[in-house]
Amino acid sequence: MTNDDDMQVNAGAREESLRMVSATPMGADQVSDEELRPSGLDEFIGQPRLKAQMKLFLNAAMKRGVAPDHILLAGPPGLGKTTLAMIVANELDSPIRITSGPAIQHAGDLASILSSLEEGEVLFIDEIHRLPRAAEELLYIAMEDFRVDVVVGKGPGASSIPLTLPRFTVVGATTREGMLPSPLRARFGFTAHLDFYPRDEMRKLILRSATVLGVSIDEDAAEQLARRSRGTPRIANRLLRRVRDWAVVHDLDHVDASAVRDALDLYQIDVEGLDRLDIAVLKAICGSFNGGPVGLNNLAAMVGEESETVETVCEPYLVREGFLVRTPKGRVATSRAWEHLGITPPDDVNVLF
Repeated sequence: MTNDDDMQVNAGAREESLRMVSATPMGADQVSDEELRPSGLDEFIGQPRLKAQMKLFLNAAMKRGVAPDHILLAGPPGLGKTTLAMIVANELDSPIRITSGPAIQHAGDLASILSSLEEGEVLFIDEIHRLPRAAEELLYIAMEDFRVDVVVGKGPGASSIPLTLPRFTVVGATTREGMLPSPLRARFGFTAHLDFYPRDEMRKLILRSATVLGVSIDEDAAEQLARRSRGTPRIANRLLRRVRDWAVVHDLDHVDASAVRDALDLYQIDVEGLDRLDIAVLKAICGSFNGGPVGLNNLAAMVGEESETVETVCEPYLVREGFLVRTPKGRVATSRAWEHLGITPPDDVNVLF
């Protein structure tokens, strides 16, 4: 078929329909993760003490008519640091500029961002502990004196020109507060530590997200999801979407506890929120190493994963929930791990309680 024939066949067709990939959304799922985020402190579920502190902090700044002091948000991934940064901007009715530590490669990258900020604007820097050293030193001066020293020229003839910045607020988020240099940490006027969510708050958050997603779910189903969400809103919302997928495929108009159990069993997430890798780690310690102690490298080799994956992905939750204990000699399974696996420990094994 010639090009002219192709044009005749496709005559009258819309351009979008001729593309192999189109930007036009398909299906009914129009709700993004951004839309699941609450827009104000009153809508934010959980962290009650932090919310009260932040509300007082922001209201005082607004009454004084000035930009608030810089804010550091610290805590494990998925607890709402980015959401709180956006809430700060919404509460102040100010624009927000978003970047991250790894995205800033040179001090000049940060200088160009700082020099374009407006009065009262919020600058959100995610993973702020990963800023390069030169950018950190530039940020010190900008946060404290609201100026940036721009270097003009090179070599002996180079000169530094101070550029005055409008008053702005830096909101930094970090999952590893200990990696922040002391001079940078000291320049934040307010530090908020986010904690894992208790099950009751997780249930409320799941019910809210279900309403936004248009999922009909009952209290028992929300309780089941809350129990398996590891106290982390990001995980809860992800599991809720997978349960929603199960309901759609099985033509369910309403999600109950049995639907949650069936869906999450398919994804190998048990009643305590342990996934395939968590169970593999516990089985390796109890079954292959008689409950431990076992070194990290041996454990990682047994489950077929990198040692860093076991240490950073599995261990924090297993230790926090009492399934695992770190000792100077290695990892040791507790009595709760044996009970959860349904295995009776041998008589010669000294089980930790």
